[in-house]
Amino acid sequence: MSLKAPWAFESREFLRAHTVGKEITFTSSHSLPSNDDVPRDLGNAEIGGVDLASELLKNGWAKLKDIKREPTDEDLKKRELENEARAGGKGLWNPHGPQARAVHHTMPEDSQAFVAEWKGKPLDAIVEHVRDGTTLRVRLLMPDGEHQVVNIALAGVRSPRASSKQGEPSEPWGEEARFFTESRLLQRPVRVAILSLPTSTATPFQTGPNSAAPPPASIFIGSVIHPAGNVAEFLVAAGLARVVDWHAGMLASNGGMEKLRAAEKSAKERRACLYANVPSASVTAKANGTASNGHSKAFEASVVRVWSGDQISVVEKDSGKERRLQLSSTRGPKLSDPKQAYYAQEAKEFLRKKLIGKHVKVTIDFVRPREGDFEERECATIHYGGQNANVAEQLIEKGLASVVRHKRDDEDRSSEYDKLIAAEQVAVADTRGIHSGKEVSAPKPPLNISETATRATQFLNGFKRLGKIPAVVEYVAAGSRFKIYLPKDNQTLTLVLAGIRAPRSGRGPSDKGEPYGTEAADFASRRCMQRDAEFEVDTVDKSGGFIGSLYINKENFALALVKEGLASVHAYSAEGLSWARQLNDTEIWGDYDEETEKAEAEVETNEIGALKPDYLDIIISDIRIKPALGFSVQILNTEGIASLEKLMRDFSIHHQSPVAAPPGFIPKGGDLVSAKFSDGAWYRAKIRRASPIKKEAEVTFIDYGNQDTVAFSNIRPLDPRFRSLPGQAHEARLSFVKLIGPESEYHQDATDRFRQFCEGRKLVANIDHKEGLILHLRLIDPENPAVASDPFACINADLLAEGFAAIDRKGCKYLAAYPQVVKKLQSSVLAAKRDRAGIFEFGDVEEDD
Repeated sequence: MSLKAPWAFESREFLRAHTVGKEITFTSSHSLPSNDDVPRDLGNAEIGGVDLASELLKNGWAKLKDIKREPTDEDLKKRELENEARAGGKGLWNPHGPQARAVHHTMPEDSQAFVAEWKGKPLDAIVEHVRDGTTLRVRLLMPDGEHQVVNIALAGVRSPRASSKQGEPSEPWGEEARFFTESRLLQRPVRVAILSLPTSTATPFQTGPNSAAPPPASIFIGSVIHPAGNVAEFLVAAGLARVVDWHAGMLASNGGMEKLRAAEKSAKERRACLYANVPSASVTAKANGTASNGHSKAFEASVVRVWSGDQISVVEKDSGKERRLQLSSTRGPKLSDPKQAYYAQEAKEFLRKKLIGKHVKVTIDFVRPREGDFEERECATIHYGGQNANVAEQLIEKGLASVVRHKRDDEDRSSEYDKLIAAEQVAVADTRGIHSGKEVSAPKPPLNISETATRATQFLNGFKRLGKIPAVVEYVAAGSRFKIYLPKDNQTLTLVLAGIRAPRSGRGPSDKGEPYGTEAADFASRRCMQRDAEFEVDTVDKSGGFIGSLYINKENFALALVKEGLASVHAYSAEGLSWARQLNDTEIWGDYDEETEKAEAEVETNEIGALKPDYLDIIISDIRIKPALGFSVQILNTEGIASLEKLMRDFSIHHQSPVAAPPGFIPKGGDLVSAKFSDGAWYRAKIRRASPIKKEAEVTFIDYGNQDTVAFSNIRPLDPRFRSLPGQAHEARLSFVKLIGPESEYHQDATDRFRQFCEGRKLVANIDHKEGLILHLRLIDPENPAVASDPFACINADLLAEGFAAIDRKGCKYLAAYPQVVKKLQSSVLAAKRDRAGIFEFGDVEEDD
């Protein structure tokens, strides 16, 4: 009976639900001529002792054929069952007729629209046919009641081809794969999630944004979920299908690719079926932690150079050795190709901004052997930052690189290859970068304004007027000679550091250069190469080079060279420099005896001495972050605070009625006044400075420590009865430590953390030193459980442990007087380094400090 006949589908569904997947007993009456080599028999079938023909008649899903012979007792029983079903209106005897539904046996004409509408949404379905282990024809039971028959290729896997015609050979394991899927899915109810059209792999620089619409697809890619799980995973685990790399993007969101890889690994380990001849992976490298070339396989490093959109150089943290690395399974655009040149430059700049000078974690995935003109290259996966981001994944997702397509069973690939594939599919879907189809003209080569002295002189006055100019150090030619790139103007120039002379480095294998020339050049390369910088210009030399200053992280690099003993002060050229004194002091410092310095420091600190413990209950009433962290405290449980409460009540009553300023009243610096704060209330204040022109004054509120600019109209002379009580706010700073300064990207986090520790909370403080009126305080949180067991536990040490502060050796000359406290502080710094907290996120930065 054709499924197009009335009630045909319902009848088949009844039989399918009762039989598929169950053990059946069949008694053959006689055989019919074979059809397509499939034997056909007529007879009776039973499941669990129940006759299937009788069950169909009983439920009204079959009719008895007319028989010309004399009916038997069995025939009469079946006729009775049919009559009962007819009388009950069951099955095809239903007087209302079958449910009307549309059945579409061909693939949807608008394939893209169909996928867009149903992508990722599970649909009930029945598997109608299994062509091979991973290709199925399924009937989708659409929510609106219609049936849509579609072809589905299982996402993430591909099995060997099975023959579809008589005499056609199957690929090895093809028949086994088909039987595996047939025995589990054919005629079974499943859930289907359509994921994609069978688009080809990404082809950068070839797909235009307005390409013609594709023809209707003959197959969709999707997942088929049986109640026991995803059949694709079982196929791979059985060794009857291989993983398809480029499907990773479709399966990334639900972890499907990871499950397939785990199944693939299991099959390879058991050498199952398709994986019987897979070469055993080399475990030696994994066991001893080394790559095939004998170098470390996983290590931490700092990035010192970006060569291209897929190659960098790093310096290994432990050994100090420089290693050039290729990003695994990543291919950057080629600068030599005019179509790719723009994106090649963008990719290189992306890596420079993300990685240069940063701490990274490197995993060597494989070593590409030397081949022809290409040298041996270590291929690595590189992670950086607090989120442990894979920089290759980010590069590919932005459309600034493509993923290398590896051969089947090629294990020399990125350890996060599936993530790279998924990132590329995101870039393709959003037409980013090299996948945009846009033709971007190659960038113009930068203008070299140091080509001649005449050209350089034309720019000299303009550079002088600009002062410090932002730029990038493109190349380090020697310890004090640099090629500078100005991105905004697309210009390059040669910069020679003023005021110093660095030894000349060798210019070839036969030229050894001057002593320490190589060391100076290496030091400059490690600190400056490809870094964001600022430079100032003083003059031009006769070859067109600009003579001036270079600032890396706001530090004058000439001073750094002299401090390291890798350059000397050039007295004549240093004379006119604004920082000549610093330069000379730094050079003198280079000859300073460390032991003498320590002895003098000990004498100085011993003269200061430690104060007796003086613990106070305080509350921080104001926090200031400029120019450096400072705060004001009120000392609690004192007569002063009690008197302040009474004074403020009287003060508030005094100002409830308007108090007029005396005629001609102009506040002056140092005056005690009443000033109106931004909350609308009046407080005692002291004038810091006043501007009669602007008619406003900067004031400090003496009982709370905060500062504000107040208009003259909101300032009154302080009534004499409110003058006798001294100001209750005491200016203070942290003893022993200083918060990370505004030059650091962690400054805001540090100030926020200090506020969380202290703002508005009652704390205990010990006065460790008094600097005039400024109290140097060790702040203690009484709610911190560690305080009970550790007498030196304090917020000062907590800030160090979180990488938000540094020991203040210059500002706290009394450090040596508190050896036990210093020991606690040093252990907190070590904890911050160990945990890579705060400023130590990318390694030890104390040398730069």
